[in-house]
Amino acid sequence: MSKETTIKIFEQKQIRSAWNEEEEKWYFSIVDVVGVLSESIDPQAYWRKLKQRLKDEGNETVTNCHGLKMLAADGKMRLTDVANTEQLFRLIQSIPSPKAEPLKLWIAKVASERIDEIDDPEIGIERLMETYLRKGYSKEWINQRLKSIEIRKELTDEWENRGVQKGQEFAILTDDITQSWSGFTSKEYKKFKDLKKENLRDNMTNLELVLNMLAEATTTEISKEKKPKTFTDNRKIAKQGGTIAGNTRKEIEEKTGKKIVTKLNAKQLGQKRQNDSLNQQNLKEK
Repeated sequence: MSKETTIKIFEQKQIRSAWNEEEEKWYFSIVDVVGVLSESIDPQAYWRKLKQRLKDEGNETVTNCHGLKMLAADGKMRLTDVANTEQLFRLIQSIPSPKAEPLKLWIAKVASERIDEIDDPEIGIERLMETYLRKGYSKEWINQRLKSIEIRKELTDEWENRGVQKGQEFAILTDDITQSWSGFTSKEYKKFKDLKKENLRDNMTNLELVLNMLAEATTTEISKEKKPKTFTDNRKIAKQGGTIAGNTRKEIEEKTGKKIVTKLNAKQLGQKRQNDSLNQQNLKEK
């Protein structure tokens, strides 16, 4: 399994973690999290008892947790029970501790908000806009991003109408489109921008986002006209849609002399926007 290891700091204590590149998921050492939240003098024993209790209750989260070799206190790589984010949130709910309570309340709040968004999707859009604004995105970029979500939905609806299965088949077609216009598969593109769990589109420049929208919108229109009957036919159309946007990219690059696909991610783009704003302000003052 290809993974990048790191250590997360939680209230000055170390939480060992590992990034699984293939699954695009973080895995966390359960005993480390249990130790922080329970404040037990023997986190290993606490986890053993908790694990047995959850097993007796028929909890499948514990069954699905697996082990990874992680650096132990003695400097050796030892097998450690780990959990992904979803599994970890479930386990936290079973830890009776004042330190765990804020997390439990936050999980409940997020779940409640998600139910509200299902009942009224407009609430979700408003929250999304607020989130992007807090992260420092411009209103112009946010409007484009919301439009890209609409275009993506039209494309996935079209795929479903053509019998394409969600999951792996959606991912393959998305890769076909992305590679045809950008030269990268989705995973390669994310790696190029030094991303892990972050959304690729949230880390695109305006031009990258526009070209991705063009590729997906074009794929949708071709599919509606050609009405593909097989997955192979859908792949051909995905590549056609991506290639049209790819040709546009090459034309823009030829005219401007600049590469459109950039390593810049959201954090760096935010800093660039901030610097540009300060420079403009300084020029006005002069």
